[in-house]
Amino acid sequence: MNRDINYGIIGCGMMGQEHMRNIALLENARVAAIYEPDEIMANAAKAIEPNATLCDTLEALLDREDLDCLLVVSPNHMHVPQLEAIAARNPLPLLMEKPLFTDANDEAKLLAFKESYPAPIWVAMEYRYMPPIQTLVEEVQKATGGVKMLTIREHRFPFLGKVGNWNRFNKNSGGTLVEKCCHFFDLMRLIIGADPVRIMASAGQEVNHLDENYDGAASDIWDTAYVIVDFANGARGMLELSMYAEGSKFQEEISAVGPEGKIEAFVPGPGRFWPTHLGEPPVSQVVVSPRSPKGPQMVEIPVDPTILDAGDHNGSTFYQHVKFLEVVRGGGAPEVSLMDGLKAVKMGLLAQDSARDGQSKQFA
Repeated sequence: MNRDINYGIIGCGMMGQEHMRNIALLENARVAAIYEPDEIMANAAKAIEPNATLCDTLEALLDREDLDCLLVVSPNHMHVPQLEAIAARNPLPLLMEKPLFTDANDEAKLLAFKESYPAPIWVAMEYRYMPPIQTLVEEVQKATGGVKMLTIREHRFPFLGKVGNWNRFNKNSGGTLVEKCCHFFDLMRLIIGADPVRIMASAGQEVNHLDENYDGAASDIWDTAYVIVDFANGARGMLELSMYAEGSKFQEEISAVGPEGKIEAFVPGPGRFWPTHLGEPPVSQVVVSPRSPKGPQMVEIPVDPTILDAGDHNGSTFYQHVKFLEVVRGGGAPEVSLMDGLKAVKMGLLAQDSARDGQSKQFA
């Protein structure tokens, strides 16, 4: 029987608390210590795991000798400084929430960090572990004969409120195409199986946040985007983002097409946002549409209700932790590497630049 794995968590806002609820569902794992400077969020985290110790400082958490791994879920702009503090003080196996960084000037620093950090680093790209998307990834080559076109559409609710409204400003979040969309750029690379060569984007603030002002500063976060990506193997990808479309049946729709046919995944948004008068929330679907013989084939991909209720990401946070724990216990390399996380952010930053100046950007 495996002994308990003790997590230390850095940051326990909304997403940190989702991680905690999912860790509570795992066998032989527990949250042992938390560093969360916001009192309200710290108390909420303590309510989820009463036996966890609240640490007053990051250093106090890192100095504990009972931790087996670390989970960083702090605001985006704090990730690189906290990575450096962890590396200097207690470089344990690390699950690092996306985005890995927010400033293009940090890329070289992270490349050096990759060579020197002595333990596994897993970048938390939860969307990979949504069951319908996992099914699509497993079946995409067979269904398409090789992806030539990949479209990812996210039609969803606006950004939620965060502590200190940090996510309302590009300087903190990296921008919408980094904060929200690095997940999708990661999926593009995974599904297509190649790196990008050129990125073009059109994006802006169109509906939400127009009148938001915090301490005299206007929110500059975007809520609308199209991004087109050319890949080294000749495939093309497109992202369509609308953050004022929460009335949709499905929140994410992914379509991959090749010479043999098409495969699609349809993922509903968080069940807590589904109107109760409409009955039970939708169930995820995967649809395969071969060219010959014609005839779409649809299967539903349900998720255990207990796992589904533990977060807003279609069960993916739980399944990600299951695999991360295998690595912590000595089961191999992370499935989502630091380089995966770095490249996804780099794609987002280039898309942000393209949308600002109207020029395509080369990925080098």
